[in-house]
Amino acid sequence: MMKKLLIRIIILFVPLSGWATPVFDDFFTDEVLRYDYLLTGNHTSVAVIPCEIKKEKMWSGSHNTLIDNRNLGTYRFRVYDNKSGELIFSKGFSPLFQEWQTTAEAKVIDKAFYQVIRFPFPKNIIRLKIEKRNYDGQFSEIYSTNINPENYFINNENTKHISVEKILISGEPSHKIDIAILAEGYTEDEMEKFVKDSKRLTDSLFVVAPFSQMKEYFNVYTLKTPSVESGTDIPGEHIYRNSLFNSTFYTFDISRYLTTSDMKTIHDMAAAVPYDQIIILVNSSRYGGGGFYNSVTVCTTDHLLSSKVFAHEFGHGFGGLGDEYYTSEVAYDNYYNLKVEPWEPNLTTLVDFSSKWKDMVDVTTPVPTPRDGKYASKVGAFEGGGYISKGMFSPRENCRMKSNETSEFCQVCQKAIKEAIIENTK
Repeated sequence: MMKKLLIRIIILFVPLSGWATPVFDDFFTDEVLRYDYLLTGNHTSVAVIPCEIKKEKMWSGSHNTLIDNRNLGTYRFRVYDNKSGELIFSKGFSPLFQEWQTTAEAKVIDKAFYQVIRFPFPKNIIRLKIEKRNYDGQFSEIYSTNINPENYFINNENTKHISVEKILISGEPSHKIDIAILAEGYTEDEMEKFVKDSKRLTDSLFVVAPFSQMKEYFNVYTLKTPSVESGTDIPGEHIYRNSLFNSTFYTFDISRYLTTSDMKTIHDMAAAVPYDQIIILVNSSRYGGGGFYNSVTVCTTDHLLSSKVFAHEFGHGFGGLGDEYYTSEVAYDNYYNLKVEPWEPNLTTLVDFSSKWKDMVDVTTPVPTPRDGKYASKVGAFEGGGYISKGMFSPRENCRMKSNETSEFCQVCQKAIKEAIIENTK
């Protein structure tokens, strides 16, 4: 009896702030604090160099889900109320810089990549911390700073006027996933084509589960952002185009890898609408794209497989899904530590399979699961994934995150996408 009473007393005196969900109106306004910085370093080092702080007009994210508990991303940032020390906002993300660190080039030179993070504009002084996920899977702090919302050096300029077309509106931005689709490599005269391409690829996404079942959770805007010239850079073929976001194939010298690192211009343009996710549509018939969790999704429009690439890359950018293929050319070296579980929800090293999709595997399905066709329709643990053939396992023999042989996401990927949708629209 005495022991139970003591436990109750201890519980009463535990600080409630350790359990309570932050109340949006206690800490934030409906505007946005945008923090621009450089991630710089090499194969073994990383540093943050501040660039600019901006105040933007529209916070479109959830007012109820302020703390990111999904533990996804190679980086994350955390916002603390400076006075109480309470964690009031957090978000995981994956930058292009982290991939570059695993390339051969990063072993011989230093580089800097422009980054942008956004969160609701604070009412009081906050402490911003940026953290990196280490090779052992644990986060460590790489940068910390105080931000006073009254600081007159916070840029509060008017947003650039951009012509916008709404192609899907399902409700209030704070209760929807708001997607801003930006035109890249389209001239002023090609804006009609851009809008048609946006509608076509968006329609193709919303016939694929689970997006087909949850279309009403999304708002989609097209932003007519013209370039001087059509197309994009293809350095390996000595083709260069004057495009707005400086997109390029041959990222890390991989011909199909299409990315842009001009995050400043991208976010300057996207600020014309409420947005949670950014998609860059590139006016090209070449195969390629790239997707970065809670950062940006890039895809060409006119290849026969563009709709499949669009879904695959958005699986990265929105769902935090990992690549399940393991035979294609990549530039990475020791990208995954096989002694720990990868953070991506659709990859496992079997080190802690119970933390992944073990509960979705039928008792009659062996683990590891043979890639012999017998279990092609089953959820299992098929060896191969994350760019390597041994020691990494994926949920299905085939999936949208593995190859272009299927248009469908496997059950595990669908579950992860559904969780992301629900978590961000509460």
